[in-house]
Amino acid sequence: MISRFFTGLTVALLIVFSFLGGYVLAQSPAAPLQVFAGTAVSNPSNEQFTPFWEVWDLVHERYLRQPVDDVALIEGAIDGMLATLDDPHTRYLSPEDQSAAQESMAGEFQGIGAEVEDVEGNITVVSPIDGSPAAAAGIQPGDILRQADGVELTGMDVAEAAALVRGPAGTTVSLVVERDGELLNIDIVRDVIKLATVRGEILEEGIAYVRLSRFGNTTDEELADLLPELMAENPSGMILDLRRNPGGALDTTVEIADQFLEEGLVLVERFGNGEERPFEASDEGLAEDIPLVVLVDEGSASASEVLAGAIQDRDRGTIIGQVSFGKGTVQTWHTLSNNGGVRVTIAEWLTPDNGSINEVGLTPDYYIPLPETAENGEFEDTQLQAAIDYLQGETIISVPPEPEMENE
Repeated sequence: MISRFFTGLTVALLIVFSFLGGYVLAQSPAAPLQVFAGTAVSNPSNEQFTPFWEVWDLVHERYLRQPVDDVALIEGAIDGMLATLDDPHTRYLSPEDQSAAQESMAGEFQGIGAEVEDVEGNITVVSPIDGSPAAAAGIQPGDILRQADGVELTGMDVAEAAALVRGPAGTTVSLVVERDGELLNIDIVRDVIKLATVRGEILEEGIAYVRLSRFGNTTDEELADLLPELMAENPSGMILDLRRNPGGALDTTVEIADQFLEEGLVLVERFGNGEERPFEASDEGLAEDIPLVVLVDEGSASASEVLAGAIQDRDRGTIIGQVSFGKGTVQTWHTLSNNGGVRVTIAEWLTPDNGSINEVGLTPDYYIPLPETAENGEFEDTQLQAAIDYLQGETIISVPPEPEMENE
């Protein structure tokens, strides 16, 4: 997801399963006019459409089981057309899924609350939403959803899988989840998910802690309300936690970056024709000078990577954690006449130093792994502790992941 309307990785469903493009960086301000105007739009001749109508007529005249569902045929044709582009972020949304996507960005929806992506045919969790049923049930980034209520999800379209997982609050969905090769049976009671996207506090060490769980339509306003309260406490430093943040809207991301960066470049959009569009911060932020650490992990995607990448490239702060998700493309959202939608990749985004993170992720300055949760349920947040130690001037040790060995 970068998009002015919707974001990060994924189909937006927020069934709350938030099959959100999660990491779609939402819709580009350049779209749809520049993308769909002029020679960018072709008008196929009637002759080119002849095979389509031949098949349409054949199905209606000769197919065994009549009547056929014309709406399903049309939506299937759209799905097939977009599938030929071989881009997991370009896809069709049914009217139901389009509505769910809009609701998710508005801050409330019903479902389990997880961001997912199609990774090589696997419905893969990017991140559970803070405070959601999915998070409470222990769903983790990288989990693969294999079944929902006994139905196989592997190889299924993300939108279809989302339709099976989402549902009314109070109902239960039974999932089979694959984690590190092991299959887990997890029952989750769906709920109404209200998305307060920003929270913060002053830690006992006198350091301000700010958590952004996603980049929704009001996240920049929530942050603008919180920062004066935190800064009034004269914190010695600030930790910006972007872990498991699947992304969101582009203009929201730039507004948030403006709080931490002095005037200058935040990111660059590069379109297929070579045109580039820069996005810059002003010099009016509330947290431009305070020592800053940003926490990222494999669930930090899209808009999260934009923000962390800008802070890293401009030497504004230190990045601690794990390699981020790696979504470096921009999508636009277009509502269709049937109230469905199409999300189309229109550009890639680059960090201020002209770096691309697509499919590789953002490399932290310090690798800090997280330990497994203990059997008694206790969890040591080594990444947060490393950020505290760093801001207090203590030495922290980077632990890069071991390189994968190639098969000989």
